[in-house]
Amino acid sequence: MSTLPVLAAVDGSDDSLRALEWAVDAARRRAAPLRVVHVRQHAHWARSDVLLQADPQDDPVLDRVRAHLAGRADQPDTEYVGVEGAAAAVLPGLGAGAQLLVLGSRGRGGFASLLLGSTSMAAARDAECPVVVVPRPGREAQGEAPGGPGSRVVVGLKADGPDEATLGFAFAEAARRDARLQAVAAYPWPAQPWMMPGDMPPPVVDQDVIEDETRVLADGFLAPYRERHPEVPVELLPSAGDAAGHLVAASLDADLVVVGRHQRRLLSPVRMMGSVTHAVLLHAVSPVAVVPPSPSEI
Repeated sequence: MSTLPVLAAVDGSDDSLRALEWAVDAARRRAAPLRVVHVRQHAHWARSDVLLQADPQDDPVLDRVRAHLAGRADQPDTEYVGVEGAAAAVLPGLGAGAQLLVLGSRGRGGFASLLLGSTSMAAARDAECPVVVVPRPGREAQGEAPGGPGSRVVVGLKADGPDEATLGFAFAEAARRDARLQAVAAYPWPAQPWMMPGDMPPPVVDQDVIEDETRVLADGFLAPYRERHPEVPVELLPSAGDAAGHLVAASLDADLVVVGRHQRRLLSPVRMMGSVTHAVLLHAVSPVAVVPPSPSEI
């Protein structure tokens, strides 16, 4: 059985070349082939969801990538693919044949002031494989990153029901990088119970109790992954308040932040990302991996 490739989406921009470098490294770590794809914008009258093959030998963008990678002794087996269509519609579909899709946070199109391009947003929301979005340098994040030397992979853990695919991806990535894993388990604080007129006020909630309960729940969810990856040091960070803010702060000097994509709901069958994932994609300093739920979780 052949190994699925790591897919790098390029468009000639500096953002896409940074993403290409991340994809090359990811392919090496996985002993996987690299597939470099350039989606040429089709004619304005064509259907956006139709994928047309283009000649990869007659593509200045792919020529630039070939020159960029030329002469590297450690380059993985690389295939160059040219297609025509709308990138935001085409790339998520190509992810079905890849183990990972990597792209930059911004491309050549759209408004330069946007922090995240529409193609990156669509890929993170719709692709069937995990998607890594590599941000532009120079982003700033508020707060302080959890300290400590060495490589770090950060994962968002929902203490009320974690995403199995997200945790599995994060542990595997930490193992590949000889990195420690930081699991951020946010809990709501301050507690704001709903009260109707005339209701008795609820008892005072002790934050230490809530944090301890969060730690116990999260430890239980992490236990089977620790058993599978005993080589990965794990640091659990129960964190009060905004999950996105804690993950963005933890992205400072991190190798990668891993977050899950929303599961489909009965009354909302379309794919969604969720507000935390969206905020992390917009503001994280490090690359961000968005992991779709496993089939058993959908």
